[in-house]
Amino acid sequence: MEKVILVDENDSPLGTMEKMEAHKKGVLHRAFSVFIFNDKGELMLQQRALAKYHSPGLWTNTCCSHPREGEKTDAAAHRRLTEEMGFDCEIEEAFSFLYKSDVGQGLTEHEFDHVFTGYYNSLPQINPEEVNDYKFMKMKDIQEDMKNNPERYTVWFRIAFDEVWDKM
Repeated sequence: MEKVILVDENDSPLGTMEKMEAHKKGVLHRAFSVFIFNDKGELMLQQRALAKYHSPGLWTNTCCSHPREGEKTDAAAHRRLTEEMGFDCEIEEAFSFLYKSDVGQGLTEHEFDHVFTGYYNSLPQINPEEVNDYKFMKMKDIQEDMKNNPERYTVWFRIAFDEVWDKM
């Protein structure tokens, strides 16, 4: 049973809860999102696996998930980058933000999301249980596509995108 770390609005831990229960109740919990760029300034996007319990098939940042109890958030980001995309690289925390959004099927994402950025120039080895597809895109092209087709992208990606671009 996978658990998430419940936090307050200052990211102070309050305990743990089973992941699906936290998403059904919309309880604030810790998460992270990783944005990996290549030397051309293109962002590596992933299309979430079609079997994901929420937001299946949507395009999003390179990887995202939740740290485990007792696991540092940056260590969790490295772990999931390897598990989802088949590589690891240096990353640094860029910023964090809070959001709450209905993601369908009676589930709510309510997260204190830590955003990490890094650079990698090789191709990923995607895990098909986590990732359906990937692509590199220029930020300007992503911004244009999100403007015209927001339903193709995850809610947290749409929220974090502009601030990531501003910090590049």
